[in-house]
Amino acid sequence: MRGNLFAVAVNLVVLTVRSDQLHLLLIERGEPPFLGEWALPGGFVRPEEDLVHTASRRLGEETGAATGDAVVGHLEQLASYAAPDRDPRGRVLSVGYLAFVPDMPEPTPGGGAAASAWWPVERIPALAFDHERILGDGVERARSKLEYTTLAASFCPPEFTVSDLRRVYEAVWDASLDPRNFQRKVTSTEGFLVPTTTLVTGGRGRPPRLFRRGTATALHPPMLRDSHRPNDRAAAER
Repeated sequence: MRGNLFAVAVNLVVLTVRSDQLHLLLIERGEPPFLGEWALPGGFVRPEEDLVHTASRRLGEETGAATGDAVVGHLEQLASYAAPDRDPRGRVLSVGYLAFVPDMPEPTPGGGAAASAWWPVERIPALAFDHERILGDGVERARSKLEYTTLAASFCPPEFTVSDLRRVYEAVWDASLDPRNFQRKVTSTEGFLVPTTTLVTGGRGRPPRLFRRGTATALHPPMLRDSHRPNDRAAAER
């Protein structure tokens, strides 16, 4: 029997790039419903909170990331999820948020979570509630952000090579990109990269140049995924 709860909640799709793979933060539920199952982090909106404040608070509680007016990384609202049977406790409307954040530490469980961990997006377990749907929306939004913004550069060190940047795109898009074509696109996009005078020596062939992130926040023209399919990189590696 469904409960009598009527509430508004927030669920977070927290993504980062670790070891050249796109990773998702999941929590193991420490209380019913779905006790012991994996789920997206989240929580109910407190009476004094706006939605984004709940999202920012829960992001900080689960990750230790800086929160408040200046979240380190990217935080944006995805969509609302309000199917009548999505929560056995009652009618719970959840608002999804995407948190796409670099340099994330090992997580510490917050709220009612029994455990938390980073999972490669391609190997996530079954999720509680309707969280697989929310996750799908979040991953697609993150992938599209790299088409139209310079967000990928925030996942690189202060000075980086074009290959470093390409690996971020390949991790998020799960696609193998042509190195020469990628270099031509990113170095010809105004405001994306600023070349330094430093070359990386010690390797074979022509030493690559180091770049810094430019002042642009949007890409003109965009870095479209073109015909890349989600399994392109896996197919290329077989």
